[in-house]
Parts: sequence; C-alpha cells; structure tokens
Amino acid sequence: MAVKLLVYGAGVTGSRFAARLHDAGHDVSLLARGQRLAALRRHGVQLAEADSPAVRRVPVPVVEHPDGGYDLIAVFVRAHQVGAVLESLAGLEGDVLFALNWAAGPEPLGAVIGRERVLLGFPTDAGTMDGDVVRYRPASFMTRRVPMPVGEPDGRATPRLERIVRAFRTAGINAKAEPQMDAWLKTHAAFAVPLGQAVLAAGGPRALAADPGAVRAMIRLIRQNLAAMPTPLVPRGFAALQTLPEGLLAAMLRRFLRSPTAAHSGLSNATPAAEAAELEQTAEQMRAYARVR
Repeated sequence: MAVKLLVYGAGVTGSRFAARLHDAGHDVSLLARGQRLAALRRHGVQLAEADSPAVRRVPVPVVEHPDGGYDLIAVFVRAHQVGAVLESLAGLEGDVLFALNWAAGPEPLGAVIGRERVLLGFPTDAGTMDGDVVRYRPASFMTRRVPMPVGEPDGRATPRLERIVRAFRTAGINAKAEPQMDAWLKTHAAFAVPLGQAVLAAGGPRALAADPGAVRAMIRLIRQNLAAMPTPLVPRGFAALQTLPEGLLAAMLRRFLRSPTAAHSGLSNATPAAEAAELEQTAEQMRAYARVR
C-alpha cells in the first residue's frame, strides 16, 4: 500500500531515503531550501556509489514548504536544527518520525507537536555530498546486517509502527521495529559523539587513525559516556566497547578509520561547522541526562 510521505531534509540520508521510497511507488515529496532546492528541481536526486562515475537521477518531487495531508513526515536533519523543524510542523497533522542523532528523549519533541505524533528512529544509510551528488557507501556484509531501527517512544508494538516498517521494507530499506529506541539513540550518541569530535579535531578519519594517542583518548571518553548511561546499552553489542582491551579496540578502530567504509560513512564531512554544531548539541543532551541520573 502506497503512503504519502514528506521527507524533511535533503542531505545525504534524506535524499537517498526519498529516492528509495519514490522508486518503490510511494507518494514522496522531498523538502529542501536554497541552492539544494534549485539543484533538485533541475536534476532530481543524484546518486552514485562511492567513487563511481556513474550517476543515477531519481525524479523525486521537491517542495519548499510542507502542505499537509501526509501519512508520515520523516525528519532527517541535524540535532541543532530540530527546533526550527518543530515550529514548522506544529500546525500540520500526521505522524512524525525523527530519524537523527538525538539523545534528549521524546519529551522535547512531543511538547511542541504532540507526544502522540512522535516516532523515533535512526538512518543506517550513510555517505557524503559531492557537489549535488550523493555518494553513498557500498553495501557490505556488515552494513546489510545493521537494520534501520524505528520505534514508539514507549516501546509498544503498534499498528502504525508495523505499517511504517512494512512500507520501508518494500522500498528495500532494511528496517526493524526497535522496542528500546530511546535507549538505542542514547547508546549510539555515547559512541558517535566522541568519534565525530575526534575525527573533526584530527582533520578526517585517516588523520585520526594515524594518531594512536588520540584514538585511545577517544576510547576512554566513549567508555565514560557508556558508564554514565541512564538506560541499558542497546544494542547489547556496544558492551564490547567497555570490555575489550583498550589496545585491541584501538587497533580495530584505527583499521576502520582507514577503510573505504569510513571514507563514505559521513565522517569525511564537507561541512565541519554544521557537524561540530550537531555534535555539541548532542553532547549537551548527554550531559543533561548525566546530571539528573
């Protein structure tokens, strides 16, 4: 069954997400502004795998302002941009999936648009912007095993959650219902914020891999964050970040940072100022829940 969907945010993840759903026959609109809006109107969503010269164009309809009547609004923006998005969505109807770095829980979101509208998730697709072209990392055995988690704030298995997961799967998106979505996001932030900040400070993933001391310092900060978690670690595999010997973990992370997967995962960010702002916003959310733990 086709759904009417607004994808709010036309960066890497939003653009690729919208293209997949459009290809699957859903009624999708992609919201964009400024130069990105103009580029999408001219060429559609442009996709290329890694460094391939082959670029595929997907004619996803684009809009500058939401017009309502959507079955679902999927928000793919940075954490520090959420406030402005909430204001624009407050007057609309429909469920809203916030698929982004977010460690503050559902309460600040529901306070503006209504708690009954909020769903939480996280995109597992990643890539980089090359001008107007989205370059995404090639699928691998590991990435195929990592589904996109989507969940109700209270962990329930609801009919709307089942419909959303089913629609995503029909579009080739490996989605799954996650009963502990808030804990998943907090756990991810505990890892991703130190990693992102260390990559920015070093000047890129390869530069960080070349500095063993910085990698070890990052690992210690990750472990401090995980120890301060107010919820169980989700997925449980993150416990390995606490239990593996530091030297072994450092070697594994340095290998990852030198890999093509890291290069096309969004760590080589073309907008460091925006990345830094998002990381600081998420870090403040983590500090807030650590203070009241």
